[in-house]
Amino acid sequence: MDLEDIRERLRMEGEPKERIDPRARKVWTISGAISSAIILVIAVLFILFFVPATGLPGWTGWAAIALALMLAAWSIIAGPWLKARFWRYEVRKDEVEIQHGIFVIKRHLIPMVRVQYVDTEHGPLMRYFGLATLYVSTAATRFAIPALPQQTAEELRGEIAALARMSDEDV
Repeated sequence: MDLEDIRERLRMEGEPKERIDPRARKVWTISGAISSAIILVIAVLFILFFVPATGLPGWTGWAAIALALMLAAWSIIAGPWLKARFWRYEVRKDEVEIQHGIFVIKRHLIPMVRVQYVDTEHGPLMRYFGLATLYVSTAATRFAIPALPQQTAEELRGEIAALARMSDEDV
């Protein structure tokens, strides 16, 4: 299979078919709310202590609060919805394809012969919602497929590991 065959196949196949779990929005919203609360506390402390001590104009503190609120709106409302909408993946016999991004769309094609190991990870919030992140690692980098149902992540981990072993035997 040469480069032109690969390009033609990608044009015919279009985007990866699988989407991440819709519960990802809840996880990312809660995570965004926690992060936003921390940033908002820092902005308030900035107004209370740093602005008066340095003699900065009062509007700088309010600008910090406004910035923190805009960041909160993004990470609680818009960000999770958009991230969940644009994450896609597909596992094929010869490769794993991952597509993500809101403003800049990134598309990764990972050949099975390059896969070194596959693992899953889930923190307390993901575990509570029954989700896990699948990591596909090559010699160069580590790719993530976030917010998969735990069962699906475990099955894909086994499937990718088996396909990678078969690819190694073919080489």
